Amino acid sequence: MSIYSPNKTSAKLMLDYAFKRWGSDSNDKNCERNEKRLLLIYDLYIKARSYAIINKIAFIFSILVGIMVLLWPSVAIIAKDFGCEMEFLKSAIVQTTITGLAAIIFAIYSHYKKRQMYTENLMRHMIYSNESGQELVEQVVQEIEKIDSGFSFSKTIETQDNKKSDGSNAKQNEK
Repeated sequence: MSIYSPNKTSAKLMLDYAFKRWGSDSNDKNCERNEKRLLLIYDLYIKARSYAIINKIAFIFSILVGIMVLLWPSVAIIAKDFGCEMEFLKSAIVQTTITGLAAIIFAIYSHYKKRQMYTENLMRHMIYSNESGQELVEQVVQEIEKIDSGFSFSKTIETQDNKKSDGSNAKQNEK
């Protein structure tokens, strides 16, 4: 069976390639290292697949809501022509809400699309890298930790606290 098919994501292609390349080396002295590589690639695949699912859903909704943003003013006029006069159809609040919803859904799509691409690039890095096994694993594990941490503002807060303390120390040193 060929791993090459246009009907799969890049992440699935990378996973299939990794299993083909490293999955059958049971007699190889590097078997444990290859199993760990496969485990990391599979972990990345799970993340990329989850992101791809969220992307597809958000993309469909962003297209639908984007069309609503374009057509909403026309809907109010067309509804009036059919004898359906509902004031909320002409409401600026409703139009603004639909526009805001479109922006939020597109932002979700954009956010998770970047995460999917980043995860797929980590998979490529693992497959194409000439680095030694342990160095590569450590780099990828650090990147996975960043992905798994989600939103973190602690570094921003620490940086601001350090700037404040550096400023106050400088003022004390001047005195």
